[in-house]
Amino acid sequence: MKKANTLFAFLLLLAGLSAKAQTYQAGTNTVSAGIGLGSSIAGYTYGSQSPGISLQYERGIWEAGPGVISLGGYLGFKSYRYSASDGYGDNYSEKWNYTIVGARGAYHYTGFKVENLDVYGGLMLSYNHLSYSASASNGSGSYGASGGSYGSAVGFTAFVGGRYYFANSLGAFAELGYGVSYLNVGLAYKF
Repeated sequence: MKKANTLFAFLLLLAGLSAKAQTYQAGTNTVSAGIGLGSSIAGYTYGSQSPGISLQYERGIWEAGPGVISLGGYLGFKSYRYSASDGYGDNYSEKWNYTIVGARGAYHYTGFKVENLDVYGGLMLSYNHLSYSASASNGSGSYGASGGSYGSAVGFTAFVGGRYYFANSLGAFAELGYGVSYLNVGLAYKF
């Protein structure tokens, strides 16, 4: 909740800086690539994990009141790995890979009239694919392995975020939600 309040305060601060042209319009295309902080999928105390990585595409479709409705897609990835050894030559390892593919719809509020700022919120319908593998071995070779896909499911999530364009088409974004991470930050390209 503290992260959500910080992001909201940041967006309000940016809203008060200037009053100029709309940043997001019908026909605007945006590609964003981000790194996730905090995990909204599984969290493991032991082992190592990759950062959540996401790629998004949106296109402004309809003008709607003081804003624009966009449609687009989402791809996210995160992995966890755990390995252990008992000191007698027996080794054990597990790996979880999460891949999220989704369709997104968002409402971009343009009522602030702040140049270079795009504030939005929306919903995503996704397929969350989980693949798992485990193996065990000792000094004389492997004695167990397993794997497969389990726990994969359809997901429905909400998100809120903002993009600030520091160059004509290049900007930074922050987004709270339940994609591959709770908070994603990264770069956005508008065309």
